[in-house]
Amino acid sequence: MNNIVIVGGGIGGLCSAVRLLSKGFKVTILEKEPTVGGKVNRKEIKDFNFDLTASILMTPKVYTDIFKDLGKNYKDYFEMIRLEPIYNVFYADKTQYSLYRDLKKTNDVLESIESGLSQEYEEFFYKTMKKYLIANNNFLCKPMLNMKEIVNVNSIKSALQMDVLENSNKYLSSMIHNRKLKEYLIFQAMYMGVNPYKNTNLYTMIPAISHAYGLSYIKGGLYQYICALQKLIYEEGGQIETNSQVKEVVIKNNKVAGVRTKKLFYEADCVVCNADYPYAVKELIPGYSLGMSYTNSCIDKKEYSCSVFMIYLGLNKKYDVLNVHNIYISKDFKKSIEDPFNGTLSKNPSIYMYYPSAVDESLCSKSKSVLNIMVRVPNLSFETVKWTQKDIMNYRNVIIKYISHIKGMEDIEKHIECEEYLTPEDLEKEFNAFKGNAFGLSHKLTQNIYLRPHIKSEKIKGLYFIGSSTHPGNGVSIIINGTKVLADIICEDFR
Repeated sequence: MNNIVIVGGGIGGLCSAVRLLSKGFKVTILEKEPTVGGKVNRKEIKDFNFDLTASILMTPKVYTDIFKDLGKNYKDYFEMIRLEPIYNVFYADKTQYSLYRDLKKTNDVLESIESGLSQEYEEFFYKTMKKYLIANNNFLCKPMLNMKEIVNVNSIKSALQMDVLENSNKYLSSMIHNRKLKEYLIFQAMYMGVNPYKNTNLYTMIPAISHAYGLSYIKGGLYQYICALQKLIYEEGGQIETNSQVKEVVIKNNKVAGVRTKKLFYEADCVVCNADYPYAVKELIPGYSLGMSYTNSCIDKKEYSCSVFMIYLGLNKKYDVLNVHNIYISKDFKKSIEDPFNGTLSKNPSIYMYYPSAVDESLCSKSKSVLNIMVRVPNLSFETVKWTQKDIMNYRNVIIKYISHIKGMEDIEKHIECEEYLTPEDLEKEFNAFKGNAFGLSHKLTQNIYLRPHIKSEKIKGLYFIGSSTHPGNGVSIIINGTKVLADIICEDFR
């Protein structure tokens, strides 16, 4: 039985463990924090419970299939709720709309905004879903370890069909002429942490996927999914050791020998690194060439995604105007989207609000509610932005001011019982996120697919990677799918 050590108990590490255990490997996860989950974690403030970061559950089948593959019924581990509507959208002019998975309901809403708008949306939806199916079948679900996977007739034909060179704004503008609908779609295209006004239109797939498969919610918050995976790992005979920070991946004769923590050495035939890729290259495997251009000496020169500033509010009131997922579109939308990539805190930010209390009373007392507020901000490569306590409070006040402009939320300041914050500095300190980025290496075209760090080292035998900075990329569902590809590769290499 081959011995596998997984460095990091994030979503990638946990799902890799589940898949590898099911294939007969002996698996140990080493996690530096007291709890597993990585950035998919929880925060407790008084009697309020929050998801720490990730909250948008797309492609629900991906989450349940990993249990099905092991012959398990996911309903024995967690409860999944389908959301309808999928988004409430608020605009600076005080208008607000709900968008649904149900196409007829969405079309009715769009026609109420502007006659003929539903036809424009359907054109976008079907054209973009075609791109997604091509990308998923030809690139996202393949390892992309060699040029043969790119330079072949099928891949080249698929890439040409996708037509990804045009940026998201231009792509959407060619079909949708209504500003409000276009900005709603552009906001979601930014979820990968790239500038939709400059980068590939590939990520307009996100709103299309959200509509096609709907959005779901796991009762108790997304961290309950982490708890379910942890339970599954124990049931399959795996080991999880928390408070165990790996200091070095030990390599002998260009082959993995194991990993070393502060106190112990863990022998391993195979190491799967779920730590942030730039951190792993710089701190855990220094001095080794991993192939491609992602070496220790040049990792600083790569482009990274933006970061986030989050506010966690424990409220002594419920807000019926909010759904689970909510977007506030600011008056100066384009500038608010581009500011984080120009090293500026937006003075008039567009805002994502996660309000699980709309469907879940288990997170706090019944008369109270929890609200996560997220704004995209520059990563720490922009030294002009500071995160002192004074700076945090100033920006907090800007954000709360705009949220209070939403009809039905004018009194939010009066009903805040407790609050805490998360900054890019916290991401860097707690999760070793390079430069405090929130979404890994930038997902621009020249750092994507084959040109992204590979999930298997070309130079060191037995060394593998999974996470937001490696292929196939960032996003919980994308990483979960990536672990399936990873497990298949490891099986091929060791069986």
